[in-house]
Amino acid sequence: MYREHGHRAAFFLVYIREAHPTDGWRMGLNDRAGIEIRDPRTYGERVKVAAQACSALKLTLPALVDGMDNVVNRQYAAWPDRVYVVNVDGRIVVKAAPGPRGFPEGIRAAREWLETFSPKP
Repeated sequence: MYREHGHRAAFFLVYIREAHPTDGWRMGLNDRAGIEIRDPRTYGERVKVAAQACSALKLTLPALVDGMDNVVNRQYAAWPDRVYVVNVDGRIVVKAAPGPRGFPEGIRAAREWLETFSPKP
């Protein structure tokens, strides 16, 4: 969607707290994939982990990083992950159910909103 509509809207990934750190709620799937991420203790560590995740996933959209106070996560109920569309007035116009199950419907709704309401090239 970013590649398709990036010229019509601003897209951002917002990296929030680590969902499955090795020193927290550890996942066997991560262990089997060799993913070992300790829960960041500082903002600098969180930025580094976010950069590593974006690189590993080969993401090209801009990424922002939530602060250690987790205010974005709390304000947007972002955990574990979620799709939002915020219009130019700052109003949330699409709020998908939490991911990963909420992604398909969230992506559909976001694409529909963009195609209907975002400026045409």
